[in-house]
Amino acid sequence: MARGDGTAERAAPAGAPAGAGSRRRRYWRAGLLRGGIELRHLVRNPKELSGHLVNVVVALLLAGYLSDKVPGTRVPMAHLTLAGFAAYLLFQIGLVNLPQILVTEREEGALLRLRATPGGIPAYLVAKSLLVVAMAFGTLVVLLGAAAVLVDGPLPHGPGGWLTLLWVSALGLLAVVPLGAAIGAVLPNPREALALIMLPAMGLLITSGAMFPLTSLPVLVQKIASVFPLKWMAQGLRSALLPDAARAAEPAGSWELPTVALILTAWAVLGFLLAVPLLRRAARRESGSRLSERHRKAGWSGGRTA
Repeated sequence: MARGDGTAERAAPAGAPAGAGSRRRRYWRAGLLRGGIELRHLVRNPKELSGHLVNVVVALLLAGYLSDKVPGTRVPMAHLTLAGFAAYLLFQIGLVNLPQILVTEREEGALLRLRATPGGIPAYLVAKSLLVVAMAFGTLVVLLGAAAVLVDGPLPHGPGGWLTLLWVSALGLLAVVPLGAAIGAVLPNPREALALIMLPAMGLLITSGAMFPLTSLPVLVQKIASVFPLKWMAQGLRSALLPDAARAAEPAGSWELPTVALILTAWAVLGFLLAVPLLRRAARRESGSRLSERHRKAGWSGGRTA
């Protein structure tokens, strides 16, 4: 009897982690199922898909217009621009589109429902991560494929180039998606979200060397741009898509891939540290009265506009 009691006492603590592991698996399953549903909805919604395709068309038109070479090399400027635009599209999906989605769903009461659902926040983050990753890689594939066919755009050279393309894209998304979720948790409403996010995003597009060589910008601007992830995402994708001769246009004269990995990892860690507590805080602050008040104001504003 004593042995049986002792065994039971020793087995109880071991059961706690197993239960926690089981809950985590349920959260992951719920998140993946929800993400699959949202992904199917996206694919069946031409209006939402068209927004991403417009960006691809803009990149192709810009690449077709450029005919110069990257200064100091024989690399077409169009190739550098396409590589930078590919990085910007990943950046935009994580840091612009995702916050808009989160703010809109918060206004519709999604966070209020999550607060009443066990494991709702982790499953929600898994679902949104799956959706964003699928959107980002789908857009990247369409852009690079269409560019290769229509404007002789760049593709990775050899297995090493494809591997670099994969890890830079994945790490770049890890750097911006949690940050986008954190931003979405604190933005006031969908109407102001786009205005508050797009201006800084466009500023980074211009100053991060995504559209033209970073060395053509003042040194101070280069240093400021080097703090943010877009500069390193663009540099990493250039290393995957452009020949080694294009390194001459980089400020350091090299691709600096270890630094790319270090900076993007630091942003990923910072984003995760901010995203979960901010989303939980936003969910705790949600209530039926807050939701009703927002809907009342939105209806009043819409009626006034009409």
